[in-house]
Amino acid sequence: MMSLRHRLAALAVLALLGACATGPASVPAEAPPTPVTDDATAALLDAALAGDHRSAANRARDAWRHPQETLLFFGLRADMTVMEIWPGAGGWYTEVLAPVLAERGRYLAAQWDPASDSQFVQSGLKAFRDKLDSRPDVYGKVEVVALQHPTAMTPVQPGSVDMVLTFRNIHNWMPRDAALPMLEAMFVALKPGGILGVVEHRAAADGPPQDPMARSGYVREDYAIELITSVGFELLGSSEVNANPADTKDYDQGVWTLPPTLRLGDADRARYTAIGESDRFTLRFRKPLAAK
Repeated sequence: MMSLRHRLAALAVLALLGACATGPASVPAEAPPTPVTDDATAALLDAALAGDHRSAANRARDAWRHPQETLLFFGLRADMTVMEIWPGAGGWYTEVLAPVLAERGRYLAAQWDPASDSQFVQSGLKAFRDKLDSRPDVYGKVEVVALQHPTAMTPVQPGSVDMVLTFRNIHNWMPRDAALPMLEAMFVALKPGGILGVVEHRAAADGPPQDPMARSGYVREDYAIELITSVGFELLGSSEVNANPADTKDYDQGVWTLPPTLRLGDADRARYTAIGESDRFTLRFRKPLAAK
């Protein structure tokens, strides 16, 4: 049987050939209506973004992450069950999603496996738990589950989630042969007709074929679409809300050269700060209505 890494390499070639032959992937002609955020949810988003539980540093990143526009594009509603994949130690999107979903919905933070012996994982989980505990009025209803290949692959009851969100994670999974299994687990978790929202650092469309290891941290958009639809998802649309044309994507230290990491420290700091955070694609998929 072909290994996951070989499957990923094959997908990279197929995506490149498909882009050359037919142009960008299109939305299915028979796609069901896409979800729409209602006015009540939009008001809750406004309140969450302005809340005093958010630090000045996190608010400053709104200019690059566009949380309101991104979540509106995905069609977030306050009555949904939403699972965010790997909110990490800081829980940046947790600050936005948890208060919006607190009253009428559910927010599931699908974190790393708590049984992991990784110090990075354990310290990150502790930091996230400390964040939740610091503001029970905001985070008291957050449900922490685990989704990490290969040890924790069933975070929720199959077919129980309305929306799955993942922000800048595909490049983390690719070198671990985890991208396909993680996406398959998300597919299983979603209800038929459920939405998958994806944001990722975007590699140049006219650049080389996708590195299956994603060493630069950038992922080709056509590659990601091929990867995600291979699991069974339907592409519903794309948005340029997180685009950054100033990102040249040609740095020795990859995407981590740019803010917020600024891996080079003070070297050319003003230049990279002026570029800002990475250019990102934003994609919306659906689990087919007929899928189990």
